[in-house]
Amino acid sequence: MAGASVAYCAAQCGLTVTLLDAGSPRSSDVPAALLNPVRGQSGSAPAQSLDGLRCTWALIAELEQAGFSVPHGQTGVLRPVPDARTERKWRANLPGELTHTWRDPEQPGWHRVLEIPEGGWVSGAALVKALKMASGAALVRGQATAVTSSSVRLATGEVLSADLVVCCGGSAGAGTLSPAGTHRAGSLLLLDQAPIQPLSFGAYLSPGVVGGVLGATYEAPATSHAEALARGLPLRSLSWLLDKGSALTPLSGTRITGRWTGVRLSPLNFGPDEQGVWHLSGLGSKGFLLGPLLARALVESLLTA
Repeated sequence: MAGASVAYCAAQCGLTVTLLDAGSPRSSDVPAALLNPVRGQSGSAPAQSLDGLRCTWALIAELEQAGFSVPHGQTGVLRPVPDARTERKWRANLPGELTHTWRDPEQPGWHRVLEIPEGGWVSGAALVKALKMASGAALVRGQATAVTSSSVRLATGEVLSADLVVCCGGSAGAGTLSPAGTHRAGSLLLLDQAPIQPLSFGAYLSPGVVGGVLGATYEAPATSHAEALARGLPLRSLSWLLDKGSALTPLSGTRITGRWTGVRLSPLNFGPDEQGVWHLSGLGSKGFLLGPLLARALVESLLTA
């Protein structure tokens, strides 16, 4: 998502772009990403999350107007809270500029429900594909082995030259393209049905392109992409995920049709390093919330560098 967003924003500013894609497993190819500015269970919103949310929706509208299909639903997000204490904490932490309402619970076990009407979901795979196509970037398949401020060496020995290089390798590219970080795997269960509005507390249940998804990022941190990916979906994690899903809504009669697993990288790496190589990686679970906004800011910085 980071690389595709940078390629699109750079092309929109008149730059000629080459997009190097290793074809490695990407967490950005998630079947349904939640666009939710209130993260985690604290009731707070990270800096720039509201601007990022609006930037992503505007980008999706722009792509669809240009003829690209990006399945999504700007339906709002429901965030049930379990007790009065959590509600009080959330009321204190919610940003004043956030449009929201509190609703009565619709299910046993919920205390109150926070509705965020600006939230929703998007097919990550479709959005990334549309950004790549709309950028008009020359696509090169290959694995980078060395990067400088003006060149990238591939595993084949070929060298790509450029005026500027931006690394957006995420978890798969950490170590070679960007500093090492924390890798965390998460899985989605693909379902044959889903609620109209996404639900999120501890895990999330969302519509998808077909049916719905139940997912979360919950595995213990790993030191590499390969280590995190190798864990797959352990039985204990499957049980945990199903329990979290059942706490959101009854799953009786819902059929699991498949599974998807991806690995996210943190912390955020934004801007040029000491060698003059630019970076946008480590967005973690906020790739679709902040990716386009930060990509635009990075390209603006490139143009004045």
